[in-house]
Amino acid sequence: MASFNKVILAGNLTRDPQLAHTASNTPVCKFGLALNRRWRDRNSGENREEVCYVDCTAFGRSGEVINQYMSKGRPILVEGRLNYSQWEAQDGSKRSKLDVVVENFQFLGGGGSGGDAPRRQSSEQPASFNNSSSGFPADDYGPPMDDGDVPF
Repeated sequence: MASFNKVILAGNLTRDPQLAHTASNTPVCKFGLALNRRWRDRNSGENREEVCYVDCTAFGRSGEVINQYMSKGRPILVEGRLNYSQWEAQDGSKRSKLDVVVENFQFLGGGGSGGDAPRRQSSEQPASFNNSSSGFPADDYGPPMDDGDVPF
């Protein structure tokens, strides 16, 4: 039987990212996303909204970049896979959790949208990042345009 585990989400951070390191010194960044869904109720005609909260984990350079540039309220698009974890709590009860392991991401919105100002340490903010690449932001801007190609 074939299987496919891929998730693409766009939402706003629910809290500032938290960066930690594993015993082998691999960076691990944990953050939460709020995903809004809006629709019109067919029966009442009212506009409705629901929010889904998703925990995300980014490893390596991806985690460092997210921690450096993102803060609570800022929008981000993440692409990754679902991860199911099980453990036994201190009281002996069985616990489980489903979260997203981030493989690629892209910052959304402009510099002034959503939440507080970014926690930048340099003057340049990468637009997107591919965790499977060499560790640098993705260069997917396309070929340079001539002055005659400007769309406006």
